[in-house]
Amino acid sequence: MLQQNRDLDYVYLSTRVQAMECGLLTRERMERMLDAPTLDAAAKVLTECGYPDLPRVTPDAVEEILEQCRGRLMADLEGEMPQPEVLAVFQLQNDYHNAKVLVKAEALGRDWDRLLLRGGRYDPRQLAEDYRREDLSAYGESFCRGIARAREVLGATGDPQQADFALDRACFEDLTRTARDSGSEFLQGYAVLLIDAANLRAAVRASRLGKGADFLLQALVEGGNVPVSALAGARGEALAALFRGGWLAQAAAAGAAVSSPGSGPLTEFERLCDDAVTDYVREGHLIPFGLEPVAGYVYARQAEATAIRTILSGRMAGLEADTIRQRLRRTYC
Repeated sequence: MLQQNRDLDYVYLSTRVQAMECGLLTRERMERMLDAPTLDAAAKVLTECGYPDLPRVTPDAVEEILEQCRGRLMADLEGEMPQPEVLAVFQLQNDYHNAKVLVKAEALGRDWDRLLLRGGRYDPRQLAEDYRREDLSAYGESFCRGIARAREVLGATGDPQQADFALDRACFEDLTRTARDSGSEFLQGYAVLLIDAANLRAAVRASRLGKGADFLLQALVEGGNVPVSALAGARGEALAALFRGGWLAQAAAAGAAVSSPGSGPLTEFERLCDDAVTDYVREGHLIPFGLEPVAGYVYARQAEATAIRTILSGRMAGLEADTIRQRLRRTYC
């Protein structure tokens, strides 16, 4: 009964989101962007998805409209979202990205504020100011603990990668707890899948670099369906077997094929990892009302931003349409 009542809270928002899906960047719109005669014409397609017209297509201009639209989306949904945890699941990774930027910038004596992302739970400018004042009392416990650990590790080792590992671990712990607090099996499954995908990527990359289990254990995160202990020693077909029958089965098979040094590019493997997450989220699209279609729409907009960057940056670099097409992920709708 509790789940049913919670789903009823989303009747209006689910219906509204279904109407908003008409403005998503579909595969057909992507193809029009790829085939457009000019870069300006390609960017013009985005006005059909609610993005403002770009007088000049530059990397900074593209990032600005993506950040603006993401900010508007989150502000719009926050006012109607029965459970704030739903949005937080999709926001907190930006916060941890910003933490990585601030920790490493401090260690190097640099100002990297231009690399901070909006769209997280915390305003990036305020976070940067509070970080430099060493006053993070207004931020979540896991977030603060992750920052403290990353600073400690970086100070002791001088290795930025180790600091990233510490913040990645804190990020996934935060994600797991936030999904659990929502009471949604769908969001909890999403968190587990993200952990599995991150661990699979780490295992494939470590294998390509010839790194041993000791190194890999520093990068792996607890909380996935596949135990860390099993992943640490798996290589090649043994790695693929660990994910057989799950959402990442196809990605793991592709990863096993490119897990040895010099075995080829990771493009297809990376795409299949992302497609597995999209396939999972699309299952929620079949639910008529509840948090699933709302969460799916937020995810779809995030994936859309990645596709826009891929297409427009590729065109700015003069890449062929087929080359860009190979890098695109599966669409939500």
